[in-house]
Amino acid sequence: MPIDPGAVAVLNLIKELGRPPLHLLSPPEAREASAKSRAVLGAEPEEVAEVEDLTCPGPRGPIPLRRYRGAGTKVGEALPCLLYLHGGGWVIGDLDSHDAPCRLLANAARCSVVAVDYRMAPEYVYPAAVEDCAAALRFVAENAGALRLDPSRIAVGGDSAGGNLAAVLAIMSRDGALPKVGFQLLLYPATDMAGERPAYERFTEGLILTDKTMRWFINHYTPDPARRVEWQASPLRVPSLQGVASAYVMTAGYDPLVDEGIEFARRLEADGVRVTHVHMSDQIHAFLTMGKFIPAADLALRQAALALAHHFAGG
Repeated sequence: MPIDPGAVAVLNLIKELGRPPLHLLSPPEAREASAKSRAVLGAEPEEVAEVEDLTCPGPRGPIPLRRYRGAGTKVGEALPCLLYLHGGGWVIGDLDSHDAPCRLLANAARCSVVAVDYRMAPEYVYPAAVEDCAAALRFVAENAGALRLDPSRIAVGGDSAGGNLAAVLAIMSRDGALPKVGFQLLLYPATDMAGERPAYERFTEGLILTDKTMRWFINHYTPDPARRVEWQASPLRVPSLQGVASAYVMTAGYDPLVDEGIEFARRLEADGVRVTHVHMSDQIHAFLTMGKFIPAADLALRQAALALAHHFAGG
């Protein structure tokens, strides 16, 4: 399967600019390189009805959040909410890196999106990110009235590392450790820290995310290999997914995470969970944040938003 032409253009541009792979950089250098790439590759952010930066209490102090209300929604209406957890290998990314996708999802699903700026590795290793995201979910549910949210319609979602965290929150919710989550939106999620699936051997060079880069992320996030088998780090390893929230899982063909994403979708189905699995066979990892070069990013995000809206409407 050929790679999407827009994705080829992105890879060629990165090669022309001579940007080194992230795994050859320090975490601060990787964050700086990622921020520079965002300005070049990211789609223009859409206008939304309302944006508010706020904080919620966390295990190590306040956690920055950003709340969006979709365009066209009524000012006083209690909107359904998507708690969005950004990607970036638990090392890079922030509220700004995923501002445009969050705006699009809020508008297209006519909902509120609350993005979480959870703690990053290696400064804060696993399970710090899980703890922060769990605290944010509790805050949203407990303060739904003040935030003009509908506490009976809360979803969790994210891309890559954020998809990993969203899947973990959905399991914690199923087990009664967190407020009720009705839907999980998992976009090319990381689901197993082992890094043993064949996709790691297929994608070793020439992509933004390769086996080496993914292992660099994993080593920073879970420096203790013994803890990588815990389902809070590797949700694919939970004994059962029965009873977790219904799911939308999107995978990308040119991605070291593709095998574990497909396997997670199949596990959900096998355990009796309603799941929609969309496979973008010609796409690269992280393409959703490259809308300026990859038009399919807009299509894929809108398709995910429609699935979210369908769930919020009772579908």
